[in-house]
Amino acid sequence: MSTIRISIAGKGGTGKTTMAALLVNYLVNKKVGPVLAVDADPNANLNELLGEEVEITLGEIKNQLRSASTSEGMVRADFVEFKLHQAIIEGRGYDLIVMGQPEGPGCYCAAHFFLSQSLEKLMKNYSYLVIDNEAGMEHLSRLNLLEMEHLIVVSDASMRGILTAARIADLIKPLQITVKNLWLIVNRAPAEPPEELVNYAKKTAEEHKLNFLGFLPEDAMILQYEVRRTPVWNWNSFLKERAFELFSKVF
Repeated sequence: MSTIRISIAGKGGTGKTTMAALLVNYLVNKKVGPVLAVDADPNANLNELLGEEVEITLGEIKNQLRSASTSEGMVRADFVEFKLHQAIIEGRGYDLIVMGQPEGPGCYCAAHFFLSQSLEKLMKNYSYLVIDNEAGMEHLSRLNLLEMEHLIVVSDASMRGILTAARIADLIKPLQITVKNLWLIVNRAPAEPPEELVNYAKKTAEEHKLNFLGFLPEDAMILQYEVRRTPVWNWNSFLKERAFELFSKVF
């Protein structure tokens, strides 16, 4: 099975995690095959938007391997694979894994190696991989995810935010990550964005080799849904409708 790998990035407060949750919702609705969602943001809350509880994170698995011996007769690679499957949260048409907080000082390279190898094997079982990523995208290189089919960068509806989003996309170069398709979404925009902002978004995207996917409108209902902890599956909003329209241009 060939897995289509998609990463969602953007600075804090742009709605990046909301985009990741909506994309998982969209792919599940399309019935395109099994979907694996990975919350790679240290401030993990993708599970809340999907309506799931987290019992163990990948960071905790790494700490367990660092601090405790494995069961008698179980080699460390098998132990990590066993714990990894315990960390999988099974949803409706998708699975979710949460990376959690990054490790503390020092490096336990053996645990990192075993975890990366187990994840690589696991991901091959899915048609789509959706990663809710931190802005810096270092987690992609830590997990040896050096090739991506799509990177979607989310910006707020400001010129400064759009430039910041473009610079986030530029971070893939020093990390030596190959991305086939780079996309820009401007979120929380007015119903009719000013022409100057539209032109700036298109120009900046072109200069940084991004494909401008479009604007998403500000929707007051989203805050209410998040306060009530309503999963995206139950949202009834024009933001969700518009996001699905943009996703349909790509997936």
